[in-house]
Amino acid sequence: MIGITGSIAAYKIPFLIRLLKKEGAEVQVVMTPAARDFVTPLTLSVLSGNPVYTYPFDEDDGSWTSHVELGSRADVMLMAPVTAATLGKMANGIADNLLLTTYLSAKCPVFFAPAMDLDMYRHPATGENIKKLIGFGHTLIEPQVGELASGLTGAGRMEEPENIVKVLKDHFAKRRQFAGKKFLITAGPTYEAIDPVRFIGNHSSGKMGFALAEAAAEKGAEVTLIAGPVKLEITHPLVRRIDVASANEMYEMCKKYFPAADVTVMSAAVADFTPEEIAPQKIKKGDQPPEIKLKPTVDILRQLGREKDSGQVLVGFALETDNELENARLKLKNKNLDLIVLNSLKEQGAGFGVSTNKITIIDKNGKQTDYPLKSKKEVAEDILDRIAELI
Repeated sequence: MIGITGSIAAYKIPFLIRLLKKEGAEVQVVMTPAARDFVTPLTLSVLSGNPVYTYPFDEDDGSWTSHVELGSRADVMLMAPVTAATLGKMANGIADNLLLTTYLSAKCPVFFAPAMDLDMYRHPATGENIKKLIGFGHTLIEPQVGELASGLTGAGRMEEPENIVKVLKDHFAKRRQFAGKKFLITAGPTYEAIDPVRFIGNHSSGKMGFALAEAAAEKGAEVTLIAGPVKLEITHPLVRRIDVASANEMYEMCKKYFPAADVTVMSAAVADFTPEEIAPQKIKKGDQPPEIKLKPTVDILRQLGREKDSGQVLVGFALETDNELENARLKLKNKNLDLIVLNSLKEQGAGFGVSTNKITIIDKNGKQTDYPLKSKKEVAEDILDRIAELI
């Protein structure tokens, strides 16, 4: 689906539609009322082979266009050209026309190609809106430096149709990147029961593991997600979710699904210790605090490292508070991993309970790659790119 807004760059969209049709794409156009001043619906309809929608209600025949249906049936939504005004509306959830209500209803990946004068593009408000849309998981197709409608030269010129098509083709190629591959991913904490009420746990939210599962499924992988106790949802049809509570339950599920997995990513924060005995009744408060004896849990990652064959990829995580690189490299070697993903609780914006992460990836050959602070969705993409190199 292409969403067109009121910019002079709209004159490029007929060329873009022709190129997309040549690639075999089905193109549906939704445009704002202002966009009709720059390119006619008749031209776009003839080129796309589909009706062009601008208004939710047609007064001539009384028909109504469902923005929900339009948004739900798109594989990709491309907003091009997108003006500064529409950027602001997208970033702040303002839905005052059919295009914006369709955008808010869309469940597919969204790409946006801004077009505006250079001072508008440089304005802090525009920059903040772009950052916000990227934070939503949308993909920016950056405007190019060139001659603008104002006669000035600078950044703000919408990317050329040929390059936009290439961006979209690369996106769909990545969607098939892991087709036929089976992924096993663990996420979240484990809860080790003390009595029927209390447990030993940690602060893991599961966001990193869920982002990995979603991203791998979007690239065509068949994903088994073993999740500890988390308050997250995932609906991708290629993700099978299995909920567990304790480290032992997670180990049993990993044993079951690991042999068939091409790639295993152990991002869960599994407890290292569990109570020797679980009290059958709630432990009452007494004069002295109760003594809880602990025993080690099974080292799931080490066990899988012993069992993996040469055709399997095994990825571990290391969350460290000191000697980060040294400890991560030792874990990589001792547990027979192909990659280890290191993050530190010392890094602001990384660790538990946040939507961002800052990681270092080390491979079994010792190659170290440091990444800046990113959203966990973007971090998942970086990790999967490294896994793709291995398989």
